[in-house]
Amino acid sequence: MLSAPMRSFIVAVKDIKLGELSLKNGRQNSHNWSYLHGWHIQNPLDRADAIMKISGFDTLHADAGRSFSFLKITTDEGITGWSEYTGISEIIRRKGLTSLIESMLKLLVGRDPREVEKITSDLYLETRQSLSGLNHQAIGAIQNALLDITAKALGVPVYRLFGGPLRTRIPMYWSHFGTYRLRRSYEIHQKELIRDLDGMAAHAQDVMAEGYPALKTKIHYFDETGGTGYFPCFGSEPGAPELNLSPSILKIIVDQMTALREAVGDELDLILDLNSNFKADGIIRIARATEHLNLRWLEVDVFDADTLRDIRDRSPMPIGGCEMLCTARTYTPFFACRAVDVPLVDVAWNGFLESIKIAAVADVFDLNVSPHNFTGHLATQINAHFSAITPNLELMEYDVDEVPWLGEFFNEPLQIENGVLVLSEKPGWGMDVDEEAVRARPPRVLIN
Repeated sequence: MLSAPMRSFIVAVKDIKLGELSLKNGRQNSHNWSYLHGWHIQNPLDRADAIMKISGFDTLHADAGRSFSFLKITTDEGITGWSEYTGISEIIRRKGLTSLIESMLKLLVGRDPREVEKITSDLYLETRQSLSGLNHQAIGAIQNALLDITAKALGVPVYRLFGGPLRTRIPMYWSHFGTYRLRRSYEIHQKELIRDLDGMAAHAQDVMAEGYPALKTKIHYFDETGGTGYFPCFGSEPGAPELNLSPSILKIIVDQMTALREAVGDELDLILDLNSNFKADGIIRIARATEHLNLRWLEVDVFDADTLRDIRDRSPMPIGGCEMLCTARTYTPFFACRAVDVPLVDVAWNGFLESIKIAAVADVFDLNVSPHNFTGHLATQINAHFSAITPNLELMEYDVDEVPWLGEFFNEPLQIENGVLVLSEKPGWGMDVDEEAVRARPPRVLIN
């Protein structure tokens, strides 16, 4: 007899007809297999004539202000899997990471794409002596495209492969607040130029009006020509490689965050992302100088667990970080020594399966995770599936400001209502890449 929960399930079983099961050559005879309401059910053990094969692959790059990169894997059954792979450096991603992805996929042509765990394990073995970094990001991109194929083959969303969603409405925060409205990029993104702190404070009202519960911003400073970001860790500003915090930069940070807090009051959470712009002593000074502003978290990129633990112990607000780490094994020392309050997980770099493991380990230490998501709509969809099945979710990152044509790259729009992403019920990731639209907008930065 079916239990009460089963009787109330969405799919109702109306009729079951059982045929005799016989074994032939050690295999159940599919012709005598079960029938459900008159429909023949293929014996799941009878796979000899039902192997799907990877038949090809392609990588595509498009201009979205900066370039975005996509992976396409094709099969002999006509099912296509997509993923989006990311990274700041144009050369390293479009040449180095792409080359690694393509080299690995040459090993996989002819393999069944639905054997995602086995393929992932085999690629780990192939890269055993240099697993981290770009190699792991390449595996993550391939894994995510294979999951798209697997779910499409079953006619279900990817999150159904993992027990279904815990939530169908994903809470998000507005990331890179103000960054794409400064003098270097506002024209590309076709946004109004923010010229000073008053303009930034006024822009914060847009975040509240659209229903987002929090914003995350970088360090911005202004002169008579407008504003720019402070990023010595990426080599775009003076201050590298020493990464010292000067009194003038500290004042800029405090003034910026004070202007935002005064603009929004207590109605909006503020997150400040310092990236890797300062050494530990500078991060601690910033944390103490902004204590009165009640930040939701201060975000930093530090690669040593003990150093990050020291920062957390000496800071008066929660610390977010770890977004550039790969594998649950690498994250675990940060969790074990209580180095971070809000771990960020990059699902594109880690791959969906490893990201689930990272979140599970974080949950053991009573930590909620936040997906690191800063590129296109496909990446956002992939992160939404991760957010849907992750019990210990903080908030999902999302770049609201984008170039006007970004939506042209995808066959489905994102469904966002009042700062919340509504989960798609379409198969796979719920979104494919429009190849024609992508090829029509090649990256503006040329690489030979």
